[in-house]
Amino acid sequence: MRVTPCQAALAGAIGLNLLLLYCAWRGPGGSPPSCRPPRGVPGVTVLLRDFEDFENDLAGTARSFASLPVPVLVVAETAPYPPVPLPAEVGLLPLRPAADRPPPLAHPELHVRTRHVALVPDGTRAVPGLLERMRDALEEGDGNTRLVAAPVGSVPLRCLELRLEPRAWTARYSTGAPGVCQAVEGTAVLLLRTRDLFALSFPLARPVPTAIFIQAAFRGWGLRVMPAAFPAARRPPVSPHGRWKAENLAENRRRRLMRDLGIKREVLADGRERWYGCGKETARCFGTVHARTPQYLLAGRWTPPCCLRALRETARHVAGVLEAAGVRYWLEGGSLLGAARLGDIIPWDYDVDLGIYREDVGKCRWLAAVAAGGEPVEDTEGFLWEKAAEGDFYRVHYSRSNRLHVDLWPFYPRGGVMTKDTWLGHPQDVEFPESFLRPRVPMAFASFTAMAPNNARAFLELKFGPGAIENPEYPNPAVKRLGQD
Repeated sequence: MRVTPCQAALAGAIGLNLLLLYCAWRGPGGSPPSCRPPRGVPGVTVLLRDFEDFENDLAGTARSFASLPVPVLVVAETAPYPPVPLPAEVGLLPLRPAADRPPPLAHPELHVRTRHVALVPDGTRAVPGLLERMRDALEEGDGNTRLVAAPVGSVPLRCLELRLEPRAWTARYSTGAPGVCQAVEGTAVLLLRTRDLFALSFPLARPVPTAIFIQAAFRGWGLRVMPAAFPAARRPPVSPHGRWKAENLAENRRRRLMRDLGIKREVLADGRERWYGCGKETARCFGTVHARTPQYLLAGRWTPPCCLRALRETARHVAGVLEAAGVRYWLEGGSLLGAARLGDIIPWDYDVDLGIYREDVGKCRWLAAVAAGGEPVEDTEGFLWEKAAEGDFYRVHYSRSNRLHVDLWPFYPRGGVMTKDTWLGHPQDVEFPESFLRPRVPMAFASFTAMAPNNARAFLELKFGPGAIENPEYPNPAVKRLGQD
């Protein structure tokens, strides 16, 4: 059938009206991207994200940047309380989902139309043209530069290098050379492309600078520091109660962020450390181990540093108690392998193994109490001694809550060979000549001196095979091999 020009125009008009009806039917804020104006409009959107609900300068900061003019959005889980008198042209973007809220509010990237976005800290004052200069500096930089930072106030930013060690769950900062930055120290406005911000896994996590820097470092992004600064608002001193609240909220946010980013330890530029993993009062960082392969190995990581620290502390404590009581012990299995190879726990190991003479169990008050009563016993320093459920051996846990532990394997001599009553089927779980223990010798291990068999190499090659010290491998290569990360 031949279509006349009039019929074609009528069909086009009908199609356009159907599209408009569809967009209207989806409702305000509910239209799909195809019904929206094209994204990527030139300009910079200001996001106000890092502020407290109490004793803030949010209204002053919003008014200052709204006067430029640029789009300004206040981003928060819920509307600030107590309410803040924001300028009419400043939008509020709540992040927390609600049953009665249109679904696009769960997607903040749909509310930023400009090609660039600036994350502005509370108490900053606008400078005409500075955001545009930051944008130009970003676009004129090399392809690796994805962030531009400008200081807020009179204190210049300190350039930091940031090296991430994912397998060790660690972020390590050091003083950077001028122009070589992955992070900055100091209050700063951060500008980046909108598409880059919302390509991050946690684009609006708090504290904003730390969240951005770590995620950018994972991606190898570069950062450029501008010399020009934004003024800081003159604000009355924060009340003692307000300071206490702010410090507690900041600590909780930082811990939540590090958990989400998989960071258990930060090493600061001055050498201080911040720890975010498990402790005496918490559960350990990983669950039950199956097939001798912890979950973190399958995720391409090694033992969290907080767990290694707790294992070292537990091993040092147990060795000290055994020595003081006259119990003959020695490093066993993978722990001896770590001592011979590194003088420490193997970086992916999840417990410490010590052999003991079974006849010496009664010499240690804690072991004797467990053997007599069958119930766990907590010692004076909070370590928990118990009989293992899997067989005839003992465990000493870091605490009641944190089940990182040292296993104590009771061996006894039989015809010049050391044997025991429980065998778990591990390849290295074998009998050995008692001559390896006559005498036992001191050996560096986990920041203390432990006792070990007198010929560690021969002992280990008997247990693990030739070249065990020089050829590291994961506990169960059938599940995961070293080098497959």
